[in-house]
Amino acid sequence: MGDADPAGPVLDRDEVDRALARLGAEHEAIETSLLALQDHAGRRLLEGAELTGTTKERWSAAEASITLLWAYFDAYTDALRTAREIRARRRWSSREDLVELTELLRGESVTVAGSATATANAPALTGPGRLSQSFSLAGLVDRMNELYASSLDMVVAADAVWSALPARIDLLAAELQRTRKLAHSVGVRPGEHPAGDDLERITRTLTRLREDVVSDPLAFWVPAPGSSAPGGGRPDTTVYDREARALEDVRREIDAVLTVRQDAEARLIKLRDVLSRADRTLAEARTARGEVLAKIAASEVPVVSGPPTVLQEQLVAAAEYRRQAQWHRLSPLLESLEQKAEDELLRARDSLTAVTAPLAVRAELRGRLDAYKAKVARHGLAEDPLLVERYDAARRMLWSAPCDLRVAEEAVLRYQRAAAEQLAAVRVPEQGGPQDRRGGQP
Repeated sequence: MGDADPAGPVLDRDEVDRALARLGAEHEAIETSLLALQDHAGRRLLEGAELTGTTKERWSAAEASITLLWAYFDAYTDALRTAREIRARRRWSSREDLVELTELLRGESVTVAGSATATANAPALTGPGRLSQSFSLAGLVDRMNELYASSLDMVVAADAVWSALPARIDLLAAELQRTRKLAHSVGVRPGEHPAGDDLERITRTLTRLREDVVSDPLAFWVPAPGSSAPGGGRPDTTVYDREARALEDVRREIDAVLTVRQDAEARLIKLRDVLSRADRTLAEARTARGEVLAKIAASEVPVVSGPPTVLQEQLVAAAEYRRQAQWHRLSPLLESLEQKAEDELLRARDSLTAVTAPLAVRAELRGRLDAYKAKVARHGLAEDPLLVERYDAARRMLWSAPCDLRVAEEAVLRYQRAAAEQLAAVRVPEQGGPQDRRGGQP
């Protein structure tokens, strides 16, 4: 060993002391990190868990890396101790000491036994058939940093998933149990109501999800793109979030059923009232149709159908569901019945309007005839023979039974035209002088 040694120029005493100080600080930092990794909650959980899948494979590699880390650290510790002992021989180190220290501090002077690397299952590092591996202290530090970073990344990722998902799954499972009890209390059960089937499916999914998360946490880890931080990423909560939304939908369905239980009696009373009003309106329409057929000579009067018996049957079924507390069956039936009842009431009202339309037309014609009669009377033409004749003809038609509306309307129009002509004739003399409408002096 001399100046031409691969380690480079021989270090002087100050360079040796600075190198030892730096290596000592690195030794303390590495030891602290290794002890922290050894005590990491995630590592302890990984050691005691029955792992599967990706996590099992990566933990096997990480365990080997950690074993190798300690072997490297022990070798690093021994080399650093040796260097310190050599430096401590003399206050002023001899050239031989400095040459030896230079080789130790800069050269590939640290040898890791092949048994350690073999135990760590690192063939890529040792190579086939190699019994040992040599490093420089700086190279050994770099290698330890790489192994530490990869091992810590795996441990932190698994711990992050275990810290996040199982607790959330347990909370959701507890909420699921409360919802199941509430659902059973209102008759929402699997096979009888879709929400009951959903609860069963959510239960199975959460049970399976928790088992998978516990045994293979890394399957639920999403690394952050480009992140170099240990465990950079986040737990994958896609399945959890989907089931949480599904449970929220079921809760809303159960709330709707509970609302039905609270409001069922009032809603049934209102339903009976709406259907009763529809029946009365149809009865009124049937009566009105008979009156129209008797009073109006028309063939366009629509037939009035009777009330649909199916709605009454469904109303009876709804009342029975309420009596038996089958709220999950009552809920959709009430919603359907309420809409159908409103539609039936509108149909009955439309039927009454259509049936009584001819009477409304006759009433309008009567009102128009009397209005024109009053108008001609104000102008002193009430006794005009032509107007009297046409008024009487129109009135007979409108007040006779059955009334032919088309003929009656023509009669009213003839009276209107005659009245308009007479009124126009009266207004012309009025424009010529102050004579009254009968030709006399004012």
